[in-house]
Amino acid sequence: MKPFAEIYKDHDEMPYIAPKYEEELRIKPIAKRQMIRTKEGLLPGHIILLWRIQFGTFTSNSSFHKYFYTTYGIDAEKELAFLIEEKLVRVETAFESLRFLTALQLKQILKDKEVKGLSHYKRPDLDAKMAELFSEDDLAQLFSQRGYALTEKGRLCLDEYPDIVARYPPRQTHEENIVFRN
Repeated sequence: MKPFAEIYKDHDEMPYIAPKYEEELRIKPIAKRQMIRTKEGLLPGHIILLWRIQFGTFTSNSSFHKYFYTTYGIDAEKELAFLIEEKLVRVETAFESLRFLTALQLKQILKDKEVKGLSHYKRPDLDAKMAELFSEDDLAQLFSQRGYALTEKGRLCLDEYPDIVARYPPRQTHEENIVFRN
């Protein structure tokens, strides 16, 4: 069995080797093109992570797909922190992240604040009442899930590399693709 240093000796840099996928990466190594950085210093895996975030559905509770590890050679959780540090991605506020809570969850929060007549509230009414009764700091204490959003810098960077997104791998089954956070 070849050591990883030998398998990846011709790559611009060594990919992240997730212990869980070591055997798979010996059989099907990560392509050289996935380890070539853009002029901004990003790998294709970073661009795909930006692409995934731009849909507005990626949250602190989202799982990372297997392809970040087996196709792109990045530690997705660590690289998300890097994208935030580089100001390509930002963590949304608690108010911005309310959209990820169900109406039932919002009603429970409001019920705990002793708001009456909640059975008549529609989603916009619930959101408005939350804004009326809570500050950002108070709301942030009530739930931890946050969305991620691209910054302008992140949007420009994503727009710069449509070729990387175009090479995005075809969908595999859901079970094959998901790596759950601890």
